[in-house]
Amino acid sequence: MSYTGKVQNGVVVLPPEARLPEGTEVEVSIPGTGANGATFAERYKEFIGMADDLPPDLAQNLDHYVHGHPKK
Repeated sequence: MSYTGKVQNGVVVLPPEARLPEGTEVEVSIPGTGANGATFAERYKEFIGMADDLPPDLAQNLDHYVHGHPKK
């Protein structure tokens, strides 16, 4: 089960349909961050720039390079 709420005055406010029993333990995660609060780029910064010999059209023709499909 998953609900999306917003912080209002320091409290997470869930939508009205989220009826949880008193004392229910919940887990809050912030979109775009990992478990330690780091963003994706922060978590993998040691790998940024590591691949310097990729084809310039890799993004457009990924299926070609990975699966052998015709180039676009």
